[in-house]
Amino acid sequence: MAISDAQSRAARALIGWSRETLAKAANVSLRTIVDFERGAREPHAATLAALRRALEAAGVEFIPENGSGAGVRLKKSVIM
Repeated sequence: MAISDAQSRAARALIGWSRETLAKAANVSLRTIVDFERGAREPHAATLAALRRALEAAGVEFIPENGSGAGVRLKKSVIM
């Protein structure tokens, strides 16, 4: 599942990441994230996958469209 510009912004907000932090974590250019999140252009599928992987590794869970709209949330912590 590809992520949307709104999901990217929301995911970053949930974990307190700047665009710069996401760019470094996903190994993509800051300009790519800026343009994507403001709706100026759609990144390549591989770039979207890299963004998603970086955000998921930081604890974000992507929620697919289910009639109420796609979204994001934090993964449940495993308490031992």
